[in-house]
Amino acid sequence: MDKQIAEKMFDNAVHIGHHTQKWNPRMKKFLYGEMDGIHIINLEKTIKYFEEAISFMSKLFSEGKIILFVSTKPQTVKIVEELANSCSMPYVTVKWIPGLLTNYSTIKRRIKYLADLKEQESSGEFEKYTKKEASSLRKTIEKLETSLGGVQNLKSMPDAVFVVDVYRDEIVVKEANKLGIPVVGLVDSNSDPSLVDYPIPANDDALKSLGYLLKKIEESLKKKPAKTKK
Repeated sequence: MDKQIAEKMFDNAVHIGHHTQKWNPRMKKFLYGEMDGIHIINLEKTIKYFEEAISFMSKLFSEGKIILFVSTKPQTVKIVEELANSCSMPYVTVKWIPGLLTNYSTIKRRIKYLADLKEQESSGEFEKYTKKEASSLRKTIEKLETSLGGVQNLKSMPDAVFVVDVYRDEIVVKEANKLGIPVVGLVDSNSDPSLVDYPIPANDDALKSLGYLLKKIEESLKKKPAKTKK
């Protein structure tokens, strides 16, 4: 185990799990033990699985593939959006729309509708409507931007999905599983790692932990320029 990396993870609370009564038994192999009623994640396992996940994601990125970043946790909105935008990847950070993956054809039509409305507004076409109608259309744009803004440039199904909290956003994981889309995700002590193709045992609540891990992912993905997907 790389001691320097382990120390960095320790300093950023990556090893802190949930209260022992909230644990998922399937996480047992990733846990070091417990302290004061809190499960402690085995950082040796974290480093190993984190490297595997980053290697997988870096390969996809270098090939110009699409990775969809997802986290509906309010405290993660900024860091997830910054990561996704930095890598020119789609994201969902406010609310997951059920069927975004499993019913993508319908969602795609909503994305097109959003694009059409924005085009009409920017070209001045809203001027032909009454003030009330134009106001209603602008409110529709705002609503669609909130739910679909991060995926408005998604032209096809993602090649992988990265989920910050697989317990909270289990519906995302299950949709990806149903379609055979690989899932990379942080698995805290209350998570089910069997649902994730590339699980990363780590604290998925503390901003210090999330900030450290997501920054490492961003740095790894941007080491090599991505190819343009044709």
